[in-house]
Amino acid sequence: MKTPQYSSIFDTSGPAETAALAERFARNMSGGEIILLYGPIGAGKTVFVKGLAAAIGVKREPVSASFSLMRQYRGARLRLCHVDLFRLEEGDMDNLGFEALLEDEEAILAIEWPGPMESLLPQDRLEINVDLLDGDRRRFTVAAMGRTSAALLKAVEESI
Repeated sequence: MKTPQYSSIFDTSGPAETAALAERFARNMSGGEIILLYGPIGAGKTVFVKGLAAAIGVKREPVSASFSLMRQYRGARLRLCHVDLFRLEEGDMDNLGFEALLEDEEAILAIEWPGPMESLLPQDRLEINVDLLDGDRRRFTVAAMGRTSAALLKAVEESI
């Protein structure tokens, strides 16, 4: 893993706080952001994506994209592309068309289980590791891997 330009840690005490944290991120996004979500099953990655969706005005609640690989949602001001690569390997990435998503300046790209796609990703991105704590508590360790992502993360910190 490369050294992040900036990093921060956020703790939440349940799904509502996880969604609220994601909403803070989304309020500071303008499109073109790439978010990688790491963590075990049940950590809250999809809950985080639901918070992003709510903040940009998506009318229907996102569901896990595990069986469809990708789902797109239209919000009031941006689109959200929710990708889940849980069942894939790096060799499966050929000809799936994800490269075009990486250049979409009108969408937020949120990728759960991003391992198979990491070699395709640009340097400037947010990497979020979600750790399970006791009960419904979660720890979000966020690494900003570039200048734009670092500015976004600092703006989120200032909004808390």
